Amino acid sequence: MTSDFTISSFATTCREAIELASIRDLVAAIRQREGVEAAVVLGRDGLLIDGQAVPGIDPERIAALIPPIIGPADELGATVRRADLLTAVMEYRGGVAIISSMSSEAILFVLCTPQANIGQLLLELRRNRDHIAALV
Repeated sequence: MTSDFTISSFATTCREAIELASIRDLVAAIRQREGVEAAVVLGRDGLLIDGQAVPGIDPERIAALIPPIIGPADELGATVRRADLLTAVMEYRGGVAIISSMSSEAILFVLCTPQANIGQLLLELRRNRDHIAALV
């Protein structure tokens, strides 16, 4: 199956999100966005499902580091009666990291430069969460 989505916007419409052929297509589309240095899909166990990154960033290492962040965030959500974590945005001096729970089994991590349009990325992730989860 081939897809006809636009690389500059990985899922601008629900129709396009459905047409993404695989997780690999999703990762490639996100990674090719301006300002995105890494896109990683991982299991809740920390095992890499798929990932692409600029040289010097190891997707497997990223995947291993994410579950210890998700657990306490989910606990906080339960404590304050807000349920499980959907998306976390962590701002660092050198850019932004986005962790987004796609399903009960998969997590998406996106590493962005300070110049990346994270507002648009976050909106697309929210609008298309169910369609992206169907790929996992």
